[in-house]
Amino acid sequence: MNKNRIDAVVNNMKEAGLDYLLISEPSSIDYLIDYVNNPGERMYVLMLAANGAHKLFFNKLFFVENDLGIEIVWHSDTDDATKTIADYVENSGTIGVDKHWSANFLLSLMEKLPDVKFVNGSFCVDFVRMVKDENEQVLMIEASRINDQAIHEVIHQVSLGLSELEVAGKLSGIYSKFGGDGNSFDAIIAYGANGANPHHENDDSHLKPGDSIIIDMGCKYNGYCSDMTRTVFYQEVSEEAKEVYGLVRLANETAEAMIKPGVRLCDIDKAARDIITDAGYGKEFNHRLGHFIGKDVHEFGDVSVNFDLEVKEGMIFSIEPGIYLPGKFGVRIEDLVMVTKDGCKVLNSYPKDLFVI
Repeated sequence: MNKNRIDAVVNNMKEAGLDYLLISEPSSIDYLIDYVNNPGERMYVLMLAANGAHKLFFNKLFFVENDLGIEIVWHSDTDDATKTIADYVENSGTIGVDKHWSANFLLSLMEKLPDVKFVNGSFCVDFVRMVKDENEQVLMIEASRINDQAIHEVIHQVSLGLSELEVAGKLSGIYSKFGGDGNSFDAIIAYGANGANPHHENDDSHLKPGDSIIIDMGCKYNGYCSDMTRTVFYQEVSEEAKEVYGLVRLANETAEAMIKPGVRLCDIDKAARDIITDAGYGKEFNHRLGHFIGKDVHEFGDVSVNFDLEVKEGMIFSIEPGIYLPGKFGVRIEDLVMVTKDGCKVLNSYPKDLFVI
């Protein structure tokens, strides 16, 4: 159990007037008690209490080898799982529930506790997870270092004439070679016009001269994620593609240069977006500038107009502007950045020069 992290979440609970917080997201539970579990459809809940009577509600199917430092309340497949929670919280006033808990369980608990107020309490955990401690920073720096090594080999594999699917299929082995623990998400390898779809699903496409090649990939290292994107070109590059690439790189580097504690996330997004919009490609930049990352590749927090939150030292998020021209090509450049006391550290060192393979 990580007492410092739990205490920080409980402080947020108290400020919000919550008696209890029910946490179901496995990565958040792992973050708080250092235990990894994938419960599938079974109920798995960490209950934090304002009075300190924390409990883990756990199915007997699962095995716990070590003392987790927290009381476990067991149930079986034949038990009414939510009743085990109701028995402990029936006299409470307000219960926070994280945004991930299945309605199947939440509605059952609400029926058992009609006089209790239920609210979304995710922020109590989310705002703690947004700021990485020193150990997390070390792990994420290493995960990005591995990603930098791996993308060099991925680009080599692309140059051999493999299909998108064939290149993506080699990634897990490449990560293992450099010390990673596999993919942090399904990589995107997008050739030519496929790159105009920001979330293209890899297919058996092969390269043609002049194609852009978007490579969006990330690995895990000791439970923490990396994520980066580079765009290269095959054999030749058009003048239009050169212009678009230069704009995306300028947007990426301009945003990174302004990051420091106190700067708002929405202003970082605006700085990059204005460069692309002023050049006439505003509609073709059709996603947020970035997302937070840690144990999960996408964590709470956006670098977008929706977040006027000021960045803090220790936050880690992506900066990934892109321009996507349907039927032609796409360009995206993505780094992870870590906010420092007076600026930011870009965690990816792989070059951003325009590169033709």
